[in-house]
Amino acid sequence: MSEHADSMRTIWYEAEADNVCIIDQTRLPHVLEVITLTTLSDACFAITDMQVRGAPLIGITAAFGVYLSLKENPDSLSSACQQLAATRPTAINLQWALSQIQERLQPLASTDRAAAALDIARRLLSEDADACGAIGDHGLPILSALLQEKRARQHSGEPVVLNILTHCNAGWLATGAWGTALAPIYKAHLAGLPVHVWVDETRPRNQGASLTAWELGRSGVPHTLVTDNTGGHLMQHGMVDICIVGSDRTTRHGDVCNKIGTYLKALAANDNGVPFYVALPASTIDFDVADGVREIPIETRSADEVNFVHGLNEAGHVQRVRVSPPETNACNYGFDVTPARLVTGLITELGVYSASEDGLNDIAAVLKRIQG
Repeated sequence: MSEHADSMRTIWYEAEADNVCIIDQTRLPHVLEVITLTTLSDACFAITDMQVRGAPLIGITAAFGVYLSLKENPDSLSSACQQLAATRPTAINLQWALSQIQERLQPLASTDRAAAALDIARRLLSEDADACGAIGDHGLPILSALLQEKRARQHSGEPVVLNILTHCNAGWLATGAWGTALAPIYKAHLAGLPVHVWVDETRPRNQGASLTAWELGRSGVPHTLVTDNTGGHLMQHGMVDICIVGSDRTTRHGDVCNKIGTYLKALAANDNGVPFYVALPASTIDFDVADGVREIPIETRSADEVNFVHGLNEAGHVQRVRVSPPETNACNYGFDVTPARLVTGLITELGVYSASEDGLNDIAAVLKRIQG
């Protein structure tokens, strides 16, 4: 069952057909549909419409989008990057991936750029899969230690289960493989640790209900879906041992921008003494931003995502229904920022670091050594 965590891909390149394929995440969990991206417009739409989502995956998709554009027009590098950069403003991996591509491709002759772009996209996919696997490896000892502590406090002889709360989807559907926040959970499950995941529904797009629950179910990880407002209650009653979330952008001072509602979970965790960790690859760090609340652009999405929901009706058909009065306005911020003071630690592929200026400086130093 756990094979899905390390071997499943939500985006891949089919060499024989020279196509880029994705799982359409807007159709999950009711329909598993693979669609083909053949043009730059397809890639832009996939990102904007959230057929693909998750900071690492957005960057990877953008890289493949550049390839698709250059395949049709070898002189389209600048315009393709501009169009892709405009799709979603918050996740820094998008800009990070496009910057890497432009830096590598600009010195090349236009006739050589498409092949090079494909190589870069495939490398980014592979490297992200490896990074997420390493995030899981670094997060596993944290879960193991918490489980040992919980067992030491247990005197009743009852089986001990480590309860983890997560928000939104930060599994293999959002990355190259494994996931970020879910990677330590998958590693723990593979290691035989008794874990249970509280899955926030994550309104309004319901990524927790439709994606995280679907992922965990396929991998056999015990989980329970809860409404977004339940986390604080669970923490007050000792039913959460640790929170782990992902990140769309982390500042050089340790502020974390993630799916809307993350900040409230961090406040509840802080009030109840529950460790609150953020799992992310180093590509999600924006070293140019210091103050997350004031400097990170927060995406505002369509009010329809709040006013309408999709689900299976009694006839087994996916149906769209309105949940609010027709005359009601809705505001739909996609993300919020959790201040560094509320974050216990950052789990990266390089190790676990403090969410602080010193911690981010340590990450920067390691990256500098790796990059030579």
